[in-house]
Amino acid sequence: MKVLVPVKRVIDYNVKPRVKADGTGVDLANVKMSMNPFDEIAVEEAIRLKEKGVATEIVVVSIGVAKAQETLRTALAMGADRGLLVEVDEGTVVEPLAVAKILKAIATEEAPGLVILGKQAIDDDANQTGQMLAALLGWGQGTFASKVEVSGETVAVTREVDGGLETVSLKLPAIVTTDLRLNEPRYASLPNIMKAKSKPLATKTPADFGVDIAPRLETVSVAEPA
Repeated sequence: MKVLVPVKRVIDYNVKPRVKADGTGVDLANVKMSMNPFDEIAVEEAIRLKEKGVATEIVVVSIGVAKAQETLRTALAMGADRGLLVEVDEGTVVEPLAVAKILKAIATEEAPGLVILGKQAIDDDANQTGQMLAALLGWGQGTFASKVEVSGETVAVTREVDGGLETVSLKLPAIVTTDLRLNEPRYASLPNIMKAKSKPLATKTPADFGVDIAPRLETVSVAEPA
């Protein structure tokens, strides 16, 4: 079974974001960037499934600027097999629906048995991409997963809900979005970081998938919280 893991390059969670002086957005100049923590958990879960012999190949995908290659290389160093960057211009904001449309095209091409992604990105906290992707593909979804168990043609996903835990059984292929308590991501070892440099990493554009990424929302102003 192939597992597809979308990952996003975001401001590192240890960095305090600063708002630009003109209020047009968050200042990204000289700011440390890293992989979205929820996506790191998704990569770790895919690797664990591979170690159990459930998954045969892990494909990581990122939609972002050219520097997002570094984020993909991190995932490859952790243990993913190959990467795909859907490159957009600097300063372009790709909204969750456009991301989901691109991922749908990739999933149709790659035919994974499972798509595992973070429940949300820590920059916009949208928590929409996984659900939109499931809707576009017509696949079952298990969101906010704290436990994932694949058996045969189904996957049991234990979800964190307001009142406690809920377990859903999904027919594969399916979409799973990860919560914090699913696992503890590993650090990439130096030999694996070196190996990651030679793993295949393809680059495409949204136009290659026939997706229009023109934004439907306009940010009027961004301000620091009171």
